[in-house]
Amino acid sequence: MIFGVIRRFVIMAIAVPLAAAGARKLSDRLEARRGSNRASRALRQGADLLQGFRPQKKRRFSFGR
Repeated sequence: MIFGVIRRFVIMAIAVPLAAAGARKLSDRLEARRGSNRASRALRQGADLLQGFRPQKKRRFSFGR
């Protein structure tokens, strides 16, 4: 049971971010070669999905921006 928890943690902490980074890098290379196409957009969307959408932090005071 404890090995299952450790395995799940390793997959979520290491494998998923690596897969997202790899998909993003592959998408960048495809776009550099052939321009924007369906495959590169799908790879980028997949990377965004794997990485997750983080909500922006709410700022208390926005003097700088």
